[in-house]
Amino acid sequence: MFLSVFEMFKVGIGPSSSHTMGPMVAAARFLDTLRASPFTPAGLRARLHGSLAFTGIGHATDRAVILGLAGFRPDDYDAEAGERALDEIRDTHRIAPSGLPDLAFDPKEDVAFDFGPPLPGHANGMVIEALDAQGDVILSETYYSVGGGFVMTEAELSAGRNTDDAPPVPYPFKSAVEMLEMCETTGRTIAELKRENELSRITEGALDAGLARIWQVMSACIDRGLETGGTLPGGLNVRRRAPGIHQALLAERGKNLTPPHTINDWISVYAMAVNEENAAGGQVVTAPTNGAAGVVPATIRYWLDHVPDAKPSRVGEFLLTAAAIAGLVKHNASISGAECGCQAEVGSASAMAAAGLAAVMGGTPEQVENAAEIALEHHLGMTCDPVKGLVQVPCIERNGLGAIKAVSAASLSLRGDGTHLVPFDACIETMRQTGADMSERYKETSLGGLAVNIPNC
Repeated sequence: MFLSVFEMFKVGIGPSSSHTMGPMVAAARFLDTLRASPFTPAGLRARLHGSLAFTGIGHATDRAVILGLAGFRPDDYDAEAGERALDEIRDTHRIAPSGLPDLAFDPKEDVAFDFGPPLPGHANGMVIEALDAQGDVILSETYYSVGGGFVMTEAELSAGRNTDDAPPVPYPFKSAVEMLEMCETTGRTIAELKRENELSRITEGALDAGLARIWQVMSACIDRGLETGGTLPGGLNVRRRAPGIHQALLAERGKNLTPPHTINDWISVYAMAVNEENAAGGQVVTAPTNGAAGVVPATIRYWLDHVPDAKPSRVGEFLLTAAAIAGLVKHNASISGAECGCQAEVGSASAMAAAGLAAVMGGTPEQVENAAEIALEHHLGMTCDPVKGLVQVPCIERNGLGAIKAVSAASLSLRGDGTHLVPFDACIETMRQTGADMSERYKETSLGGLAVNIPNC
């Protein structure tokens, strides 16, 4: 099992990796399939199922599908060009993907929300079809957006989501136990194991450049969020709070009366800045998802700006460690809120951040694994109940608290020697079982929890 650091940390756009990035990727993949087919299409249409239908409007899923069918992709999305394309498609009822003829496409008619039962493969399912001039289906594909921007066709999912036909990596761990055994046998850290696995696929220069870009995008997202005010889109009229909190914290710096717990406000404001940018549709990095995108960068920024002797040159080590933890969670459970609730998103992100922080603060592999376990354990059972289907309430503040838990988990682990009662593997399996038992109302459908208990939403 090998999941690259660049699969767990993907540059994309908000507000959701599974509901925005995934559908855009799926639509773009369908175009590739259509270009390679012998058919001459005359039109396109898409149908959204399960959570993609119930919370699709709030997550801009319909926009993402249209943009994907127009040829846009999340990793290099040009917002201005995207808006121009959307306007033209709405006006002309035509769509013009590169390498294909102009196709009939009415956004109001050809993106359908099916509020019936979800498709059998996953809660986030969608069907995209190409039509001939008579309106008959000439090509159809079913896609599942399985969390974190990962997309699988129905055939790929049926073949087994853990199938890996790629060449083996030097350290193929599928569990935390295997990972720790390899660390003990080789004397390497978790980040060093992960680095060697990455280098079996790409060059050292490409790896380091890619890690640097991931942190650059994360850091820039924090900075934009700390500077940008106003109200978030979507109708809840949620005011951006990160700039005001940040200015107040700057004004309080150096004052003797500032209480020690104010550090929690710094951690929270970094995370909130990211998730306010995400809610506004800005550029973010999945970590491991968009809904949980603030936890890891907030923890890194806390470490760099507030912890003595922190070194920017070690951010790559942080990210590699975090990616190793994320890979274990995704392989053995899920990072999808629609599949396992928010424990799979913010819980996983908190575990990743806790592990990364423990690693760069000198923790042993055992302490790093302990940090990840503490953080995930104390998110178990967390539901995904976004108000009005928007990645705003409770998501933005939840990232702040997830980052605080990550810092606390790392600190607790470093106070011990790495021995602890609950293994990280057992915690992951508990999360999987809890997600399977959780009512669908609490898994990104906005049919329960806060989503139905806030008046007028």
